[in-house]
Amino acid sequence: MTDQLDLDLTLPYITDQPGIGGKIRQQTSHFKVDEIPVYEPQGVGNHLYVNITKENLTTREVQLRLADLFEIKPEDVGKAGLKDKYAVTTQTFSVLFNDHASPEEITPIIEDNIPVKVNWAKYHNNKIRAGHLIGNKFTILITKPEGSIEQAQAIAKSINETGLPNFYGIQRTGKDGENIYQGWLLLKKKKRLGNRWLRKYLLSSYQSYLCNRYLVKRIEKGLFDKMVHGDIAKKHETGGLFWVEDLETDQGRFDSKEISFTAPMFGYKMSKPKEESMALEEEILVEMNLDVQEFRAQRVKGTRRMGRVLPEITVSDHTEGIQLEFALPKGGFATTLLREFRKIEPTD
Repeated sequence: MTDQLDLDLTLPYITDQPGIGGKIRQQTSHFKVDEIPVYEPQGVGNHLYVNITKENLTTREVQLRLADLFEIKPEDVGKAGLKDKYAVTTQTFSVLFNDHASPEEITPIIEDNIPVKVNWAKYHNNKIRAGHLIGNKFTILITKPEGSIEQAQAIAKSINETGLPNFYGIQRTGKDGENIYQGWLLLKKKKRLGNRWLRKYLLSSYQSYLCNRYLVKRIEKGLFDKMVHGDIAKKHETGGLFWVEDLETDQGRFDSKEISFTAPMFGYKMSKPKEESMALEEEILVEMNLDVQEFRAQRVKGTRRMGRVLPEITVSDHTEGIQLEFALPKGGFATTLLREFRKIEPTD
């Protein structure tokens, strides 16, 4: 690290209850992820949607093996998002078939050549692209918990009532913040990088860090459970965005979980809040010695991110520990939720 970037990676807990500790991912079957699609295939078209359950394979590995198996380009195999390798994950891939091969014939070919389970296959008229999902459902087993199921239920009740800060996890920021530091170097023109994908990823890591710091500031000011004049709010059901002007009305909508405030992923095209909310975001830029023009110079457009997620957690007893079931919107991190239960910071 460097004295020029004073990183603060600490994140507050939103729940007051003591953690239950325990272990996660002692086996891949202890961590299950199921993709929630935006739409279902209609049975017509040249893209065969194949719903696959995988284990000990990355999404990229399955994508490449499907492309190799059917002798097509990797980019002709679509996927909505990346899923964990060391977990049992279910997601849908689209495979381009111009000859419209029968789904019943394709299923055994895949299962005979790739160690996955095909749950169903059906045609659709477009390729699955990144972001074509609502979110993910998680079933996670915490083994050897030090706390009781009653403690876990109390934490779940608290989160279910108030929601959870939509912090970015260590997967995005990197261990010890190294990705953040590299992104900062790029933004400040202290480093050059030819690999466009890596450059974009590192800059995004720094944006994620700034977003986390905004959420921390909001919590510290007692504003996590309150709307602020000028906030850009987002509707949970439709995704619609609007400025908060009638604070009393919109606070009621926030309390009823119809809307939440959005947090900044800073960039030169990011929609800006107004009034008090604008001042809050500008505090982050001032503290980090940043100017919006620096994002423009690096072609970082920016966007808004939901500041609060509503996971609706169910806690149940398990012969090996305590099981959690919940759903998160796309971009949400299960590690953020798990740290609230365990009160242990994730390391990977």
